[in-house]
Amino acid sequence: MLSVLLLPLLLLAVPGIAAQSPVWAQCGGIGWTGSTSCIAGAACTVQNDYYSQCLPSSGSSTAPPTTTATTTSTSSTTTSAPSPPSGVTYWFPFGDSYTTTGFNPNSTLPSVGNPLGNPSFPGATGGGGENFVGFDTITYNKSTILTYNYAYGGATIDANLVVPYLPTVLSLTDQVNEFLAGVAKKPATAPWTSTNSLFTVWIGINDIGNSFGSGGDRSAFSVILLNAYFALVQKLVAAGARNVLFINVPPIDRSPLMLAQPTSSQTLEKSVIADFNTKLAARIAGFKANNTGVTTWLWDSNSAFTTILDAPTQFGFVDAVSFGSTGDFWGNNYHPSSAAHKIFAQEISKLMAGTPWF
Repeated sequence: MLSVLLLPLLLLAVPGIAAQSPVWAQCGGIGWTGSTSCIAGAACTVQNDYYSQCLPSSGSSTAPPTTTATTTSTSSTTTSAPSPPSGVTYWFPFGDSYTTTGFNPNSTLPSVGNPLGNPSFPGATGGGGENFVGFDTITYNKSTILTYNYAYGGATIDANLVVPYLPTVLSLTDQVNEFLAGVAKKPATAPWTSTNSLFTVWIGINDIGNSFGSGGDRSAFSVILLNAYFALVQKLVAAGARNVLFINVPPIDRSPLMLAQPTSSQTLEKSVIADFNTKLAARIAGFKANNTGVTTWLWDSNSAFTTILDAPTQFGFVDAVSFGSTGDFWGNNYHPSSAAHKIFAQEISKLMAGTPWF
C-alpha cells in the first residue's frame, strides 16, 4: 500500500547499512536503521535520543550508545546566556527537518558568539551540514541574530490531524506551545521585542507527504490544516510577533524518494502541494489584513526548488536526482543538501533585504 511506501518520508537521513556516514550526516538515534559508523576523521556523537551525528574528530569513528524505542522525558538544566547587548535581533524559526538544527531550549541558549546555542554549529540538520537557518544566522545576516530554532524533524502541523512518524515528534502545535511557555515571556537572556524579532514558519511538507494518498477531498483537508496552522500563528501574534516570514511547500514530488514511487503518486502529490500553496498564499494575505501592524513575507520555496531542479548544472549541481555526494542537490533522498540550503539562505536574505536581520 502507498501509506507503507511513504513511511520513510519522515526519516532524517538515508538508510545505509554498510556504508560509513560522511561528516555531518546522521549515524544513530531511535528509529535509525542506517550506518552507525563514520568516515575516518569523524566520530558519531549523540545530539539527543533521536539524532546522532558524524562530527569532526581526531579519533576514529564510534557508534552511538544503544537506545531503546521507549524513553521517558529527561530533565536538563538550562545553561543561561548573559543578557545580550543592544542591537541584537532575534529569530524564532518553526517547522520540520528542512528547518531544524536540533535546538533544545533546555540546554545551552543562544548568545553573542554562539548565536545558535545548541547543538554546536551547524547542528543536527535533515540533510547534513549547514541549512538555511545556520547560513542566515552565521553568514548572511546584517546584524547579530540570536536564533531560537524550535523546528523539529518529522513535524506536522498538528499530530491529531496528520500523525508524525514517531509519537515523540514535536508538531508545530508543540513547538508554539514550547515557545509560549518559555522565551515568549522575554527573559533577561532573550529580551526580544515585537520590533527586533522575526518569526519563520516552514511547515506542510510532512502533512502532505503523509496524507496525500489517503483519499477523500484533499483540498478540503488542506483548509483544515491551514485553519490549525493560522490559529497557531495567531497565538504568536498574541505573544508579540509582528514580523512573520512564511515558506511554502517545495516540490517534494521531485525528491528521489518520490521519484521511486509510481508516476500517479507523484502527480497526485504535486497537485495537492499546488492547492495547499495557493490556499496558503491567500491565508497569508487575509492574516495580514486582519492583523494591524503585522508585516509578512512569503518565500516561494516551490519556485526556487523548481528553478534549480529544471537546470541543475547552471547552479553547480550534477543533476536533479542524485543524492548524498558532493555536487548533489539532494543531501539524501528527501532532504536538500547543504549546498542547496546555501542558495536558499541567499535567496531568503535577498527577500528580507533592508530588514533589521538581513
